[in-house]
Amino acid sequence: MRYKTQGTCSQEIEVELKDGVIDSVAFIGGCNGNLKGISALVKGMKPQDAIERLKGIRCGMKPTSCPDQLAHALESML
Repeated sequence: MRYKTQGTCSQEIEVELKDGVIDSVAFIGGCNGNLKGISALVKGMKPQDAIERLKGIRCGMKPTSCPDQLAHALESML
């Protein structure tokens, strides 16, 4: 699934679930190293667990962040 982000440096997130767990996450744009790290950390997690950990994280003064947008993407998939 492709999710268009809002309010972040990344423009889009590609998420794949397999057998009820996160199989892969790829951010388009944004801070490459950090976003690869987030993608690696959530791989193999249940979407609900990732949402719980990531939702509400802010980037500086922005009301959202790339991890928060990933939580929104996962919510839209469930």
